[in-house]
Amino acid sequence: MKKMLVSTLFASLLAVSTAPAWSHVGHGQPQFGGIVAEAGEAQFEIVGQGGKVVVHVTNHGQPLDTAAARGKLTVLAGTAKQEIRLQPAGANRLEGQGSLTAGAKLLLQVDGLGQKTMQARTVAP
Repeated sequence: MKKMLVSTLFASLLAVSTAPAWSHVGHGQPQFGGIVAEAGEAQFEIVGQGGKVVVHVTNHGQPLDTAAARGKLTVLAGTAKQEIRLQPAGANRLEGQGSLTAGAKLLLQVDGLGQKTMQARTVAP
């Protein structure tokens, strides 16, 4: 009986300790074919598509409301600098006119998510 109790307790502890890992299976992975950057609790997936940039905003896989959000994406490619203003575009998205250049450094700044200004950096593939 004692061995069964110890085995059950061990199995329960193992299951509880791995639960957080299951909740982060897709963490950091692009869901829309873009580039993922993080700031605090938020994840930003930056997607360039046909002359516009779309930024999907989530918190541990859950969409964040961007209705009150505004942002700016700075694209640095060599000596060229492009600033793309981002506006709410439904649900958990921000959009702006511009394009991404392979190898460009990206600096994203977002306000209005209920927190202080969030900044994320990444490099376009």
